[in-house]
Amino acid sequence: MNHSFTRMTTATPCSLVPYSCNTLQRAAKHCNALQRSVTHYDELQRTAKQQYSNTVESRAFHLQYTATHCNALQHTAAHCNTLQHTATHYNALQRTAIHCNTLQHTATHCNTLQHTATHCNALQRTAMHCNALQRTTTHCNTLQRTAMHCSALQHTATHCNALQRTAMHCNALQHTATHCNAIQHSNDILILYAHHMCVCV
Repeated sequence: MNHSFTRMTTATPCSLVPYSCNTLQRAAKHCNALQRSVTHYDELQRTAKQQYSNTVESRAFHLQYTATHCNALQHTAAHCNTLQHTATHYNALQRTAIHCNTLQHTATHCNTLQHTATHCNALQRTAMHCNALQRTTTHCNTLQRTAMHCSALQHTATHCNALQRTAMHCNALQHTATHCNAIQHSNDILILYAHHMCVCV
């Protein structure tokens, strides 16, 4: 009898395993009620021992069964207290998990911000490099225009030198032509003079 009842009480905690904190809270309240019942049974057992000490053996067996049942209830109440403690621990773990999730979300957000800051720094360096290249390009364009202007001036100077040499050659030719004209004029005068002399003779 006692062994079968022990097996029943051993299986009882398995049927009382809660699935949520509310279930554990209700189970804890029930366990407290059972614990009060155990105390009441203990008082009844003491009263029964005082009033029926000389009763028949069946009454004694009944009291022994009642005491065994009370012990089982007391064991159940102790298990309920354990479950209540487990529920409290579970609530603490749940709050810790929520806090950890918050910290994890914060860490993820920080990593995103750090990645964004690194990307921004890279873009800033690229922008500075682009500005430097743009200034260099502007300077190169200015130098290119200056070089083109210098080439034009050099071409103009070469052309001017050619024109100057041509002008000098023209002046020389003009001077030679003038000299030739003077010689031809003198020759014409001599011819006329000679002709005049021949006529007079």
